[in-house]
Parts: sequence; structure tokens; C-alpha cells
Amino acid sequence: MNLLYNIGIRGYVAAIGLASAFGHRKARLMQEGRKGWEAILKERRAPGDRYVWFHASSLGEFEQGRPLMEALREKHPEYKLLVTFFSPSGYEVRKNYKGADIVMYLPYDIRSEAKRFVELARPEIAFFVKYEFWGNVLEALQKKGIPCYLISGIFRRNQSFFQWYGGAFRPMLGMFRHLFVQDEESRNLLSEIGIKENVTICGDTRFDRVIAIRQQAKDLAWAEAFRRKGTFTLIAGSSWPKDEEILLPHFNAHPGMQLIIAPHEIHEGHVQQIIAGLKRPYIRYSELKPLLDAGRTDEAIAKAEAVDCLIIDAIGFLSSIYRYGDAAYIGGGFGVGIHNTLEAAVYGIPVVFGPNHQAFREALGLIGSQGGFPISRASEYEAIMNRFLSDTAFLKEAGEKAGCYVHENAGATETIFSAVF
Repeated sequence: MNLLYNIGIRGYVAAIGLASAFGHRKARLMQEGRKGWEAILKERRAPGDRYVWFHASSLGEFEQGRPLMEALREKHPEYKLLVTFFSPSGYEVRKNYKGADIVMYLPYDIRSEAKRFVELARPEIAFFVKYEFWGNVLEALQKKGIPCYLISGIFRRNQSFFQWYGGAFRPMLGMFRHLFVQDEESRNLLSEIGIKENVTICGDTRFDRVIAIRQQAKDLAWAEAFRRKGTFTLIAGSSWPKDEEILLPHFNAHPGMQLIIAPHEIHEGHVQQIIAGLKRPYIRYSELKPLLDAGRTDEAIAKAEAVDCLIIDAIGFLSSIYRYGDAAYIGGGFGVGIHNTLEAAVYGIPVVFGPNHQAFREALGLIGSQGGFPISRASEYEAIMNRFLSDTAFLKEAGEKAGCYVHENAGATETIFSAVF
């Protein structure tokens, strides 16, 4: 890659090192996690192994790549899988993913390290998910003749490729054998800068992933018991304090509804903040867990039935819990951006979310299908929630539209798989 790119990478790496030295948790994890990456590949990658490499920035991108990983495992078991992450928020959650043979951090995109990584990993095929563009790694793959594909790619006009200085970054796009993009806008943007061949619109593999998640959802007797017949149940997924400032007062004022809240951060301070905002009976999952672990399920069910709010202060349940809701509120829209709307919509329930959703194609699609409802203030939240509570026909119709939107947009995994393999 060019001098400008490499100077930028060096500066970024130095900034991460400085942040780590001053105690920044994410930066420290990034630094510590990348130590010994060469030893990992030398020890675990046998000479005769045939590897396919998937790289994801974080957890969301991993979930987008996962349907293709699992299809590859099923249809081509002769391949082993290497999965790399850039961010701790992906690696720390999926470092024990059993579907891969090696899970590790991708080293920083310094030219010498990128070259060494490709030499040691020796993948036969490489997949980058959605936004990941690391020029020196791509260049090293190209020099080795290793085909690299972008999957579930999405391009926006504010990206570097489309700016006046974009010439410094555009060579990266030509290093992909094929770009599988999500929408027409992405293809048009690429066409404007001369990339017209080897681009296919195939949608987003996340639709396939959430359908698979629904098929594998856990049966949770305590959640089923909580959802009493005839009572409207809202699932608040990945909520942040700004979301809860709107959710909790409305819930307190409406005894005709129940709430299951799974906050994005489950540290004790945040949970206590939620508890302080509740004026109705609640129980935490951590209070049910000892009973469930001891086989005293009936007691856990009785406790769940006795309250109006369940606080899920544990991870691993949210994607299954949506099945017990009549509607969902997806958090993050009053901060950096909304979380996964499709995990809820796949169950055929309407989804509500905050104002920072414009960069999320699936949220816009849900709005267009009339299965998603954006809000920007408490009064808008109250209006849509009160309509759900009073108009069961509207609630049912909105849920059906959300579910149809998900199923109608499935199929990207098969398109990519057929084209590559």
C-alpha cells in the first residue's frame, strides 16, 4: 500500500498503544490479545491442513459471516476454518467458537506483519465481512494468488473511497476477486469510481443467520411462565440508560403490560440503575439461576409468575427471549447506533428503536415494511406503545410484516456459496 496509508496505520497503532498504557480497557485487550499471534499459527496450523479464512471486525460482522462458515463446514468438511477479529467485542465473546479450528486477533496491518501473517496462515480462500479493508493484508493475499472476497459489503458516500483523497484507498477494492454487496446503492457507488465488474448484489447474510438462530432457540420455562396469557409483553433488548429513561416510566404507568429487559451492559451499577427506576415488582435472572441449577424449576417458575418485570442480568438469552414477546424495543438508538433488530423481527413481532438508525439498512427496511417504528422522544414511544396495547389487530399486522421482511430478504448465503464454491 501507499505511503499515506502506512503512515496512518502506524499512527493508529501508536495511539492504541498509548491508550493501553493509560488504562483504556479496550485498547489493553487489543494489545494483549495480539501478543504471540505468530506462535498461535505455528503451533496450531499443520502443514497439510487446508484453511479458509474469515475475518470480521467485531461480533456483528462475525454473525454475518457465520452462515457461510456453517454452510462450508457442512458441505466441505475437508476445509478447516481460521476466524480472526479486529475488536475485543468480537473476540472476547467468540474466542471459544467451536465452529472454527483457530480463533484469534488479526495482527495490525503493518506491512511486515501482514506479509508474515499470510505466509503462516496460508489460507486457500479469504473472506472479509462488511467493512473490513486492510490494505497490506489484501496486498499480501494478492501477491500469493489467494482469492479474497468481500461478503455482505455495504458502501456509503462518506467512506474514504469516495472522497477527494480516495485514490489513496481505492486500490484495496481491486484486490478482491469479488464484492458481494447488500444493495443497489453500494453497487452504484462502486460503479462511479470505475468498479463495475465482479460486483454482485445479494443482500445481507444476517437474514439467514437470524432464521437459523430462531430454529435453534432455547425453550425457557421461566420466560414462558412469565408471559401470562392475555398480557402484553415487551422485550427490551440491549438497552442503554437513555433508552431506559423512556421505557421505565411508561412501563410503571401501564399495569396492562409486562417487561423483560436485557440491558446491553449487565454490570451491577447499571442493573441497580434499572431497579431504581422500577415501581413495579421485578426479579433478576441471577435470582432464578440458583433454583434452576438445583433442578427446582417449579420454584423458579413461581417466582417469575409473581412479578411484572424480568431483568436479564446474564448473557446468552436475548435471541431466545424475543420469542416470548409481543413487541420489542431495540436499544442503542440514542447513542452510537441501534443493536440487532432482525433477531427480534424474525419472530414476527414489531420492533421499536431510537433515532440513530439511519446507517442501518435493515432498520430502514423494517420501517418501509411497516414492521419497524422509529422514535426520537418519549411522546413518540408512548404513542406507538399505547397503540400496541389498545389495537391488537394493528399489533398482529405489524408483527407479521416484520417477520415477512426478514424471510423475504433471506438467501444471501446460498448466492455467495454457489458463486465461490
